[in-house]
Order: sequence, then C-alpha cells, then structure tokens
Amino acid sequence: MPAKNTPETKVQTRNAQATKERILNMAFKEFAARGYDGARIDSIVARCKVSKNLIYHYFSGKEDLFIQVMERAYGAMRERQNELALSGDDPVADMRTLVEKTIQHFVEQPEFIQLLATENLHKAVHIKKSRVIPVIFNPLRRALHNILEKGKAQGVFRQDADWIDLYVSISGLGSYFVSNRYTLSYVLDVDLGTKERLASRMKHIPDMVISYLCDLGDAKPSAPRATV
Repeated sequence: MPAKNTPETKVQTRNAQATKERILNMAFKEFAARGYDGARIDSIVARCKVSKNLIYHYFSGKEDLFIQVMERAYGAMRERQNELALSGDDPVADMRTLVEKTIQHFVEQPEFIQLLATENLHKAVHIKKSRVIPVIFNPLRRALHNILEKGKAQGVFRQDADWIDLYVSISGLGSYFVSNRYTLSYVLDVDLGTKERLASRMKHIPDMVISYLCDLGDAKPSAPRATV
C-alpha cells in the first residue's frame, strides 16, 4: 500500500524542498562568481552549510547542479515575462513594455548575464542537455513574434523586421551596459550605476527599438523570416 501522507511526511517534503532551494541559491552565486570551471562543490557545501553527501543526494554531480541552476535562472526570466501587462491592441506600447521588462531583468539579475557568459565559453554544451529551458523560453519567442506580426499587420512596424534579429539586438542593448559597466564607467569617466544613468538607459533602449521598428521607409523583406 502507498505510504500515508502524514503531517510528518509533509514537513519532511517541505524541508527537502527548502534544502534543495538553498543549495540552488548558493550554487547560483558560486557559478556566477567563478564560472563553471572555477566553481567547486566544496565551496557550495561551505556556502550552504550542508554535507556534501546531501548535495549528491539531490544532484548527480556538478554538471547536473549547473544545469538546474540554469533552468532556474531562465525560469526567473519567464516569471518576469509573465508579469507583462500587454494590451494586445497597441503593438508599439506592447513592444516597449516587453523591452523594458527584458532590460529590467538584466539590471536586477546581473548574475544571469555571468551565467550566460560562462555557458557561452562552453558553447552551450550544458543547457543543450536540458529539456526544460527551450520550453521556458518559448513564451517569450511567441510574445515577441506575435507583437511584431501584429505591428506589421497594422502597418506601424517595418515589414522586413525579423524577430530573431530583434531579440538579439534587445538582449545586446539590455545586457552590454550591465556586463561591462565597470570598464565603461572608467573609460567614459561616468558612473553607469547611478539611478539617473539607469533611468536614461531604460528610456534610451526602448526608444531605439521603437525608432527602428517604426521607420517604415520603403523597406521590403530581404530574406524569409524565421518561424516560431
């Protein structure tokens, strides 16, 4: 017979989930700070104040732990996107909102950019083993594609705009000033971390994206657009 779901069992389940969350939190910081190659299970053990055996109880090894950290990081971005209040009727306003939320996530989660950097050094070999991340990313793909196509249908967005190019540009504009803020602050002799500079970027980037999309001109499709 299956085991009864007693109060003690519920407490044990909650404690196990809390322990796994704590391990993932500390592993997130360790991988972001030291990269995949530099991160050490012993350091995560020290950060979590748990036994190494307990980590191996929940995760098969360092790679499994890193993959789940990445899945959690992408999941946090999806939660941000789920907060989008899109009207559905105004593609310009919806695109601005999507861009702003994307930038905001990079600003508030700079560790995510560091995780992406270390995974790119490994040519995405780890996240390719995840079945979860593509599913997590799909809603953003659909949202961006749908807003773009609606804007084209209404005649407010240029017809040759490609959602993949657009996402790469939004990500680059939103993450570069965060990942390079210290070197840029030095060479430009300005503190990019001030509230004023951040507010300026939060306006400047959506303005650039909308300016591109709404520059109709005589643009014509030059290549087949990618499908979602």
